[in-house]
Amino acid sequence: MAKKMPLEGIRVLELGNLVAAPFAGKIFAEFGAEVIKVEEPKKGDPLRNWRIMHGDNSVWWYVQARNKKSITINLRDQQGQEIVKKLAGEVDVVLENFRPGTLEKWGIGYEHLSEINPSLIMTRISGYGQTGPYSHKPGFGSVAEAFGGLRFLTGYPDRPPVRVGIAIGDLVAGLYAVIGTIMAVRARDNDPEKKGQLIDVALYEAVFSLLEGILPEYDLTGLIRERTGSTLPGIAPSNTYECADGRYLVIGANGDSIFQRLMKTMGREDLANDPKLANNQGRADNVEFIDKTIEEWTKQRPLKEVQKLLDDASVPVGPIYSIKDIVKDEQYKSRKMLEPIELPTGETVLAPGVVPKLSETPGNLKWIGPTLGEHNEEIFKDLINMDANEIAKLKQSGVI
Repeated sequence: MAKKMPLEGIRVLELGNLVAAPFAGKIFAEFGAEVIKVEEPKKGDPLRNWRIMHGDNSVWWYVQARNKKSITINLRDQQGQEIVKKLAGEVDVVLENFRPGTLEKWGIGYEHLSEINPSLIMTRISGYGQTGPYSHKPGFGSVAEAFGGLRFLTGYPDRPPVRVGIAIGDLVAGLYAVIGTIMAVRARDNDPEKKGQLIDVALYEAVFSLLEGILPEYDLTGLIRERTGSTLPGIAPSNTYECADGRYLVIGANGDSIFQRLMKTMGREDLANDPKLANNQGRADNVEFIDKTIEEWTKQRPLKEVQKLLDDASVPVGPIYSIKDIVKDEQYKSRKMLEPIELPTGETVLAPGVVPKLSETPGNLKWIGPTLGEHNEEIFKDLINMDANEIAKLKQSGVI
């Protein structure tokens, strides 16, 4: 008998658009939750039209919305708000990323919905959180990356700050939303009254949480961590190095014994046995000399040769991959991280596999992102007992 998936039996009503909340919803759906995504009638989630298009939808949509069910509701319409209230009585989680106060204005905030369903968990993602002097401000992941301190650290010291090439702020917030929701489900299940709660994820706080020891370092010493390009300050050697064929790889040899193995592989026993380089602090004080020495060695060999030598010596090393490199790599293939999916046109395209890997109850990819309103009849009829005439009238009036 097949085991149940980890989140099987959990029903999520996703009210969010674009990246943060829908990314969290994707993870819930991959691990067995029934995720009902609410979209605006006619237009749908704006992500359907972002970046590379394939027919009526973006390719990104097919990844972000997989395993979800799509229904359409005009949340600004009173009849649409009444539908949400009915649905709230039948779900475990409401997931949203509107600006704080928006759902309250529509009469479907946590206070309203928890009266209908005291066991309801509402997970909210916003730029600055639901409280505080900035809570009313609109917030995108890019702004949160700046306000949360990440952009200040990204790039080279002699150039303006740059961004990571993905929506990292939104994605990290989405992960925190998943973590917080699962914690709340666990707490509710252990509560004799089965009472739900509110999860408040601020984009800037999700970003700020990644900043390691930067806050106490500043508070104790006044040190302001600056941009350092491809290195991490105080960690040596750990950098990007060019090879003879013009390709780049990363070597992380900041462990004491690893550094010794690297130097011996390079034929530099003198540095491997140098007392002043025996620990990380000493190496950090001489990082420019060490990095120059390593790159002089890597530039004499093509990348594959450098990688084999260091792999054989158990020195952490890896090439800087483009997506073209990733698609060819056996590790990705063996771990099922390049999953073929069939598009509505019948074409097959690769999509990212499911993370993390569970040994007994793994997540899966059942279907790609749904068409707009594909599950209207199923959800409205079977879940909240609407009849065919009511559904037809609401569709005609633009409510669904």
